[in-house]
Amino acid sequence: MNKYFYIAVVMLSAVAAGCGAGKDPGIAYMPDMYYSVAYETYAPTKSLKDSGIHYDRLPVPGTVSRSEDLAFHFDLKHDSLGYAQSAGLKNPLDSSKATVNLKEAERLYLINCGICHGAGLDGNGPLFKGGDGPYSAAPKDFHAADMVAMAPGTMFYSITFGKGQMGSYASQLTPKQRWEVVTYIKSKTAKKEAPAAAAPVDSTATAKN
Repeated sequence: MNKYFYIAVVMLSAVAAGCGAGKDPGIAYMPDMYYSVAYETYAPTKSLKDSGIHYDRLPVPGTVSRSEDLAFHFDLKHDSLGYAQSAGLKNPLDSSKATVNLKEAERLYLINCGICHGAGLDGNGPLFKGGDGPYSAAPKDFHAADMVAMAPGTMFYSITFGKGQMGSYASQLTPKQRWEVVTYIKSKTAKKEAPAAAAPVDSTATAKN
C-alpha cells in the first residue's frame, strides 16, 4: 500500500512542477540559453538593435557557403573600383571540362532576365513592351554595341550586385548559374566575323599569259 502511495506523491509532484515550468525560476544556471532570443529569418530586429546587438542577416565578410563551389567564388567589392576590376574576371566555365548546357542556361535567362530584357535579348521584355509596359525605362539591349563589347566578368558583376535600376540577382542565381546566363547571352550576341574578301585578280598577269 505504501508503495502506491509514494508513487502517487511522486506523480503529483511532477505534475505540480510541470505546471510551474513557465514561471521565472529566479536564478538560471545559463541565462543566455534560458532567455535566448530566436534569430528567425526576416524577423524584426529592432529589439536586437535596441539591445546593442548588431545583426543584419548578412554572412560574415570573406566567408564562403559550404554549398558554394570555390571555382566560382570571387571577392570583388561592390564599389566603383570593384566594377572596374570586374572586366578582368574570367568565366570559370571556359576553363572547365564540363560543357555548358545552353538549354538550361536559356531557361535560367528566361525566368530571371527575359521579363525585362526580352526572350530575344533585345531589351523589349513584357515589363517594357516598347514603352507600353509598367516600366518606362528601357532595359539594356544585349545586341547593342556597348553590351556586345562588355566583358563577361563585368556582366557577371552586374548580375551579382545589380546595375542602375536592375537589382541584384545573387539570391536567385548561384555563382555558377550567373556564369551560365552570361555564357548564354554572349553565345547569342557574339560578333559574327565577316567572311574574308577574295584576293583581287591580277588582270595584267592574265593579259600577259
